[in-house]
Amino acid sequence: MNKKYSALRLENQICFPLYAAAKEVVKKYRPLLDALNLTYTQYITLLLLWEHEKISSRELGERLFLDSGTLTPVLKSLERKGYVSRSRSQVDERLLDVSLTDAGRALKKSAWTLPYSISGSLNLDDDELSTLYRLLYKILN
Repeated sequence: MNKKYSALRLENQICFPLYAAAKEVVKKYRPLLDALNLTYTQYITLLLLWEHEKISSRELGERLFLDSGTLTPVLKSLERKGYVSRSRSQVDERLLDVSLTDAGRALKKSAWTLPYSISGSLNLDDDELSTLYRLLYKILN
């Protein structure tokens, strides 16, 4: 291949291994999340709610890197399942607050082992996991 075009080789793209690795990691979550009747996006939404109990949908979207067109159906589904409630903000009625319900809090007890199961399946030691985490957030920021 002409040297000029070598940057266009798949093996020279940083985006491809990031994409493929992310897809494979999410695939590892699938059977664990299926047991909880959750999608991966619902799970990461609940992770933030387990930390904050109540958060605006705008902040949820920003923190999860999701646009409202993706987040809204996730929140509606979690609400139908009884894990969250949505209400207009008392501070700014243009904002929607999302709150964890008792059922959503209870689900945390069933989900606490997921991070350990996943990290144990990645074939990386603690230092490698820490480095990967740091580098990925460096890219995101």
